[in-house]
Amino acid sequence: MKTKLLTLSLLILGTSMLMAQDEINTELSEEAKLAKATQNPLAAMYSLPFQNNTTLNVGSKERTHNVLNIQPVIPMSLTGGINLINRVIIPVITQPYGNNGKSSSTGLGDVNYTAWFSPTKASKITWGIGPAFQIPTASKDIYGSGEFGIGPSAVALTTKGQWVAGFVINNIWTFGDIKENKFLFQYFANYNLPKAWYIVSAPILTANWNAASGQQWIVPFGAGAGKVFKLGKQPININAQIYNNVVRPDGWGDWQARIQVQLLFPKKAKS
Repeated sequence: MKTKLLTLSLLILGTSMLMAQDEINTELSEEAKLAKATQNPLAAMYSLPFQNNTTLNVGSKERTHNVLNIQPVIPMSLTGGINLINRVIIPVITQPYGNNGKSSSTGLGDVNYTAWFSPTKASKITWGIGPAFQIPTASKDIYGSGEFGIGPSAVALTTKGQWVAGFVINNIWTFGDIKENKFLFQYFANYNLPKAWYIVSAPILTANWNAASGQQWIVPFGAGAGKVFKLGKQPININAQIYNNVVRPDGWGDWQARIQVQLLFPKKAKS
């Protein structure tokens, strides 16, 4: 009798351990799927990224320039098999100023809003096009031009095995007293690892077409790593990256670091 009870107890314990392991594996699988979704700018998933970009050795005093981008992504399902992906970038800028090498100030920059229209039909290349707007919200002229701007934007990506790669591109012209002509190109390449870890390179290349020759481009090169996990029931994507500005205008910093914390809300978009 005791032997049967012991055997039954061991069976129950073994079954419980297997069920617990299945739950862990399922959760890891969900996190791995979320990791790939976070690497797709057109994913129909609500998210709230906080992306902090720090540039070192700015100016003659080699100061630090910091931009915290608050970037809500709001997808909407439209008729005709089209998604509208709304992405807002709200920059909070900490800028060095003055000649004493110590002073800095913080304020709001000009907000960027992009609306990508993307087909929902599955294909080898996922793409979206739409307008990009600059909204004049800069709290001081040192944080932005405070001018309204508009231009075209496009995004495309592909997924193959553990890889997710693509690009985002836009050009914005402003129409106020300060005539800006700004270009942005970001390529991204992600390699997904076990347990929802991934390696990422996603530098942001920018050009100010109004600047003098040799002073227009900022071209970073580098990479980083990240992971998707759950804090309680809340899925979170976190990554850290470092880049060297191999091309930059005079006075701009040579190194930049990026840390991003992204809250994920994996629900289907509603119209």
